[in-house]
Amino acid sequence: MTHRNDGKSAKLRAVEQLLGFMARTVLRRRRPLIVGVTGSVGKSSAKEAAALVLSGTMRVRKSEGNFNNEVGLPLTVLGVPEGGTAFSRILSACVRFLPSLLFPGYPEALVLEMGVDRPGDMAELLRIVSPKVGVVTNVGESHLEYFGSLANIAKEKGRLVTSVPADGFAVLNADDSRVLNMGKKVKGVVVTYGFSPEAALRADHVIPQVTEGGGLGSSFKLNYAGKSIPVRLPGVIARHHISDALAGAAVGIAAAMNLVDIAKRLESFVPLPGRLRLLVGRNGSGVLDDTYNASPASVRAALSTLSEIPARRKIIALGDMLELGSGSEEQHRALADDVLAAGVSLMILVGPRSAALGEELLSRGVPHGSVLVFSDPDSAAAAASDLVREGDLVLVKGSQGVRMEKVSEALLENKEEASSVLCRQSASWRAKPFSPPSEWMKDA
Repeated sequence: MTHRNDGKSAKLRAVEQLLGFMARTVLRRRRPLIVGVTGSVGKSSAKEAAALVLSGTMRVRKSEGNFNNEVGLPLTVLGVPEGGTAFSRILSACVRFLPSLLFPGYPEALVLEMGVDRPGDMAELLRIVSPKVGVVTNVGESHLEYFGSLANIAKEKGRLVTSVPADGFAVLNADDSRVLNMGKKVKGVVVTYGFSPEAALRADHVIPQVTEGGGLGSSFKLNYAGKSIPVRLPGVIARHHISDALAGAAVGIAAAMNLVDIAKRLESFVPLPGRLRLLVGRNGSGVLDDTYNASPASVRAALSTLSEIPARRKIIALGDMLELGSGSEEQHRALADDVLAAGVSLMILVGPRSAALGEELLSRGVPHGSVLVFSDPDSAAAAASDLVREGDLVLVKGSQGVRMEKVSEALLENKEEASSVLCRQSASWRAKPFSPPSEWMKDA
């Protein structure tokens, strides 16, 4: 029994077993190319990039939303869309089972996000699917509370690429030493990507660009096997999203695609809602919405992007990073250097651990009026909407449980766009009032 299964009801285990059986049966019959994507940060964006690249030559299905666990993975295999109740999704899976087995048109490739929250999770997912291509984006502090160390997180995520067959591929981020070391135990072909000179697939000459519509984007040179191809990404402003695009390109290499075709497909790559997208804010401001989730690595990456974009005044609205374990307060305090380096002049903080960051900043001489601490995202949203002015750039970020997308929504120039540009905008989710994360209750 895995750690994840502890505490599960017999009913839920039975559902997982049924869905897993149907998914494995379909996969044995259809034999699609399976691409598995994991990582502490960026796996959703890398999944999107990989699916985008492969769809140039194949029928592709990708994981939707949070379909990345023992239930979501088989639902993707069976073609069940996101949304609806748990019962309706299970019913839809049963209805789709036989057509998936018997009728033509099944996808030639499945690009599957594989999330691991606790020890044993990857083994459970690998009992359902056997990827021929495994992608690891990075190893970070996400879910450190359950793993205890970064080494344990790396070991768990590494199970994906050590499982690929001898004729398979491991796509590894060369800019992360823990990920790069996974290649030593891979039976198949290793394709590395990144900005490092060690990467087989490498990006260099990265240049910010102003797009035709006045927005921001990037361009770079894509290098592989002695060839260099220019790539433009009109919707990408963050360096780590270029890394996600490279992961998608490396999957294209594993699928024997031409480098020119890969570069052309990547030009349509746009990060998902909630993943560091620049939105038009109220009062002539800009909003860097990065509210899908937060970890120390992703917060630092977002602050690095903030530092590179000119603005009259730079503001952060930061909610607590959750599931960091006993060292959580120290991890928040450690962000002070990055906040100061980014040139932030106003800090809007939500939660007790972010409040500790505020204390650290005050101890370093930041004026008291520049550090505002709130106990919930609604109060922070009301304050932020009153404070932003023309020319301001506001980075909004936090773990899912802190619901910082409420702050981003309050800052949008056109709030009717919220449903299409922000994360977690389903009617059922929006109807839920904010509830303090359980970690906060433990501290009380």
